[in-house]
Amino acid sequence: MDEQNLTPIPSQEVRQWAMFCHLAALAGLVFPFGNLLGPLIVWQLKRELDPFIDEQGKEALNFQITVSIAMLVCMLLMVVVIGFLLLPLICLAALVLAIIGGIKANEGKAYRYPLCWRLVK
Repeated sequence: MDEQNLTPIPSQEVRQWAMFCHLAALAGLVFPFGNLLGPLIVWQLKRELDPFIDEQGKEALNFQITVSIAMLVCMLLMVVVIGFLLLPLICLAALVLAIIGGIKANEGKAYRYPLCWRLVK
């Protein structure tokens, strides 16, 4: 049991799959739209295994949808130059937050991304 909120800590396998939901976004470094497809595929394959995986998979997917929308807006803002400055910041923040989310999920703690538009309920 976790002392802070008295909820049982998920098993190692569950924590590992929840971590993979967050870190699957790194597939975007290799494949176009991998940041969306990675979390979506892991979440769809393992969401029935445990509610913790389902929750963290939705959180990771929602964050990557938010990041993708922000990146599209930055590309449009490249017309007025500000997009060139914002795009690297968004990419760096997305990378750092996905890694933090993976670490927290591996610790068995539910992670909620800041400034995330939660479309998938």
